[in-house]
Amino acid sequence: MTWKERIKRWLEHDNLDENTKQGLILLQEDEKLAEDAFYQDLVFGTGGMRGEIGPGTNRMNVYTVRKASQGIADYIKENGEQAMARGMVIAYDSRRMSPEFALEAARTFAANGIHTYLYSGPRTTPQLSFSVRYLNAFMGIVITASHNPPEYNGYKVYGEDGAQLNLEDADRVIDYVSRVEDELNIVNNQYEESLLVKIDEKMDQAYIANALTVQEQSASPISAVFTPLHGASGTTVKRLLETAGYNGITYVKEQMEPDGEFPTVKSPNPEEASAFEMAQVYGKENGADLLIAVDPDGDRVGIAVWSGSHYELLSGNQTGAILIEYVLRQKQKKGTLPENGRVFKTIVTSEFGRVIADSYGVDCVDVLTGFKFIGEKLKENDVKKEFEFLFGYEESYGYLIRDFARDKDAVQAVLLLVEAAAYYKTQGQSLHDVLIDLYGRFGWYREALVSVTKKGVDGAREIQGLLAGMREEPLQAIAGIPVVSIEDYETQNRMFVDMNTDEKIELPQANVIKYFLKDGSWVCLRPSGTEPKVKYYFGVFADTEQESDEKLELIKESFLDEMNRR
Repeated sequence: MTWKERIKRWLEHDNLDENTKQGLILLQEDEKLAEDAFYQDLVFGTGGMRGEIGPGTNRMNVYTVRKASQGIADYIKENGEQAMARGMVIAYDSRRMSPEFALEAARTFAANGIHTYLYSGPRTTPQLSFSVRYLNAFMGIVITASHNPPEYNGYKVYGEDGAQLNLEDADRVIDYVSRVEDELNIVNNQYEESLLVKIDEKMDQAYIANALTVQEQSASPISAVFTPLHGASGTTVKRLLETAGYNGITYVKEQMEPDGEFPTVKSPNPEEASAFEMAQVYGKENGADLLIAVDPDGDRVGIAVWSGSHYELLSGNQTGAILIEYVLRQKQKKGTLPENGRVFKTIVTSEFGRVIADSYGVDCVDVLTGFKFIGEKLKENDVKKEFEFLFGYEESYGYLIRDFARDKDAVQAVLLLVEAAAYYKTQGQSLHDVLIDLYGRFGWYREALVSVTKKGVDGAREIQGLLAGMREEPLQAIAGIPVVSIEDYETQNRMFVDMNTDEKIELPQANVIKYFLKDGSWVCLRPSGTEPKVKYYFGVFADTEQESDEKLELIKESFLDEMNRR
């Protein structure tokens, strides 16, 4: 069926609501936009789906949400009556249409005889993860598009362990969703009311009680500024910090209320300095030691620390290093550092955290990019009991301290960051001082990420061809520094160049290649899982800040020049 035939089918369908019909009529005035809205079904991948809001099979709307929900409902029913009784938990963030999409999903599950729990207001992604585990539900979803622009929304799917679906389960769910042929024929307005249960305060209390367990110290005075960037975390974070005894926190009042238009920020992304503009104003007015910003669905957090003259925005790798040092040092001092403790990071996250963990005798284990792979390790450990989880993180500003949630949890991290800043202040140090001390102890680790957009079918082919070419003709050196080993996660093979020997990588398959250089530097390339991009990650190490910065630029320029020639 062509995209024009799809539009015609929608316009002529009896179940199409009038607002969508009028939107379709307007959409047809721009043929390029109309084609994009209907040339394919919105892709439902391993993490769910995400797209622009609007009419069309390739858009987020009530019909595509019903289709995804029907496919998942069929999957749950296939797993039997117990799975249906355990049911589904649904949360949503502050974005456009999030409440409506959440309700459409809930009604679809209930109409299929599936017990469904629904939050009646915005909640964070980690609270959804926690709720699945707390309620012993079979699955969960959260309506969110993270830090995408306002015109986007999405649908993330979680398994019974509270983590995003592993690759095997995700493939099964994708198959069930793909079998739903007609999104317009799904009727979800008839169900037993007892199957759809609203959950709020009881779950909020339970989550707060668990979040308080991340504390290593009782509260001491600290001046900090917090903003949820118009997202779902504001009320929860404020309640948590006040319960923990932190009363010196200033909240950016213009950004505390959930608002899917994100009216006061260019982008609600805590990785970007612009997200801290209002927080900096508040910080300077109040002499704050620390600025904290959380993304709309409350799973990622960024900080800016006072350096003595200005607020310095830290990277996800730097914040992760500070948190690892704080957690392990406090446990060591109290005698609670376990012999079998373990830290997890992704393959594109800095080695800085590993050397800190090593200094405490704690294992640091790599997983593939994506927090669900940390969740997968935690699920395995529920049975095997091989280690005690101490910390998990990724360079893209995601952290997990206690595993009552099984996804990155900015709310937990906010509490621990405030606590760490308050503790170090009693020692006469700022978090900036702590970071500089860590560099002094372990060396200067620097990282960078370059994303190259390659849109459309041709772009996708180009990305695939690029990685295929790197396998056929691997690099022998980067910036004149010899390659000592290459990890190919698609073939699950690690090749040691000098010795010409191989060994198996004990991680799932992924279209990712990572180079390790003789001086300890590394370069990794991988296609984005959610955008038409190829991503290049760089990590270097040197004895001084200047040497590290210079080496990073040299390796980055040399590698990008090589990629442009290919």
